[in-house]
Amino acid sequence: MSDATTISDAMAEEAESRDLLTLGLEEEYLLVEAVEPHAAEAVEDVFDVLPDDIRESVQHELQQSQIEVASPPQLELSGLHTAMRALRTGVAAAAEQAGVRLIAVGSAPAAGAPTRVVDKPRYHRMRERFGDLSPGQGMNGMHVHVSVPDPETGVQVLNHLRPWLPVLQAATTNSPLSDGADTGYASWRSMMWERWPTVGPTPYLHSHEQYQELVAAVQATGAMLDEGMLYWYARLAVNYPTVELRMGDVCPTLDDALLLAALARGLVATFVRRVADGIVAPDIPHALLSAAHWRAAHDGLEGLAIDPVSRQVRPAWARLRDLYELAEPELRRHGDLEMVNVLMARLRSHGTGAARQRAVLAGGGSVGDVVNWLAAATRG
Repeated sequence: MSDATTISDAMAEEAESRDLLTLGLEEEYLLVEAVEPHAAEAVEDVFDVLPDDIRESVQHELQQSQIEVASPPQLELSGLHTAMRALRTGVAAAAEQAGVRLIAVGSAPAAGAPTRVVDKPRYHRMRERFGDLSPGQGMNGMHVHVSVPDPETGVQVLNHLRPWLPVLQAATTNSPLSDGADTGYASWRSMMWERWPTVGPTPYLHSHEQYQELVAAVQATGAMLDEGMLYWYARLAVNYPTVELRMGDVCPTLDDALLLAALARGLVATFVRRVADGIVAPDIPHALLSAAHWRAAHDGLEGLAIDPVSRQVRPAWARLRDLYELAEPELRRHGDLEMVNVLMARLRSHGTGAARQRAVLAGGGSVGDVVNWLAAATRG
């Protein structure tokens, strides 16, 4: 299995012949103790027992309580489902064999001592340069890769995506708890993550050349070690012409993750066509985008959302419906519409991961019960 940015020549030819965009998904997870809800520094133990058929698609993350998977690129949403289910169940089984559990959650819900960084030179350099910007037990996101024809088109697609990323962020919210208490935010991970110097909305850019110049200038300041630390909410992948959407919490269930990945591809495909038609994206002020992302992190889908174009505040679900309607022609053309309709209905009925965690507590459950639910949801 390969990662979310590597594509075979055969798949590239098929995508071109069918005029379709490929889709890949990366997810970061938290490792917790077998009984207690606390994070476990067990990533090396899990790697020791990973099955050979998924090992190449599993990576370390910054902290020893985290682990990451990356699907191979796919043309069909059903193929992404198959690949991600194999990864989730395989890593969850390896975690259990190593005496811990795997949970898909944006940040640790229970109190606990901060966990150490993985023993790799790059992670030690990050810790030395940036200090304690990732306290606690790990922050876990979901990254969606969608192919684009070329980097120049990709930059223009990034411009078009800017007003819609807060909506997708709201739909992924899955970290309302910290130290055993409700933070008041649907995504507490988002608030912690913003401490890193390169985290934030993607700037409006006029060309790929300007993109490259700005990335080089930021790196020269010392605010990132390399281009891999460019943590804009959407960016160009380093090694392959994809746009990478990376603003969201990891979703608790595979259903939620597939829905967000499909909607992301529908949006990107819509904007690829707009770029080809010469339609210029609106240049939204940075302050408005930052406010929209804050609102998404605070309210999730269960509250209000800011439309950065009209500058109106509307129900978040209405904004997600706007996004769906915008992407619908491309969802249909890529063969995703039927599954997206089913998954949208499920999300509407049970709510985001944040809403479901809160429901466990509201029903008299403990933080341990929340972790138990997350472990079951992650494994499916």
